[in-house]
Amino acid sequence: MKTKNPDSLTKLGAAATTYSTEYDPSVLETFENKHTGNDYFVKFNCPEFTSLCPITGQPDFAALYISYIPGRKMVESKSLKLYLFSFRNHGAFHEDCVNVIMQDLIKLMKPKYIEVWGRFLPRGGISIDPYCNYGKPDSEYEDMATCRLMNHDLYPEKVDNR
Repeated sequence: MKTKNPDSLTKLGAAATTYSTEYDPSVLETFENKHTGNDYFVKFNCPEFTSLCPITGQPDFAALYISYIPGRKMVESKSLKLYLFSFRNHGAFHEDCVNVIMQDLIKLMKPKYIEVWGRFLPRGGISIDPYCNYGKPDSEYEDMATCRLMNHDLYPEKVDNR
């Protein structure tokens, strides 16, 4: 017997999965956070993120890290996978990708805090690792975002040609 998905989730448990070939934030779905009284991080590690260079059309590959402290809503992971897949044929610079992803997730969930970090593989001898974050305005999370941004990557890793 199949259990009904909570909060009308349509992607999780669907018999067939449709992959969008164009950037599509509408595939994102949420569910209720059952622990709103606790602050905790949820972290997604996405080692196979792909987008396209908007100028050359060449593929860009990255490990993408999304961490957030949820408010009332949380992003459902299968819908997040489908959303990230929708970047596969999307032309955008690395910096734009991480900022768009963060803004879409803020709009979707209204988290207390969120950060997105893309560690892109080198192309032309240079790797680009954009990082962005957000803390709920007029809260301790806004201060947290400022602190984490100012201290981000103080001790960068040694890169041995990823």
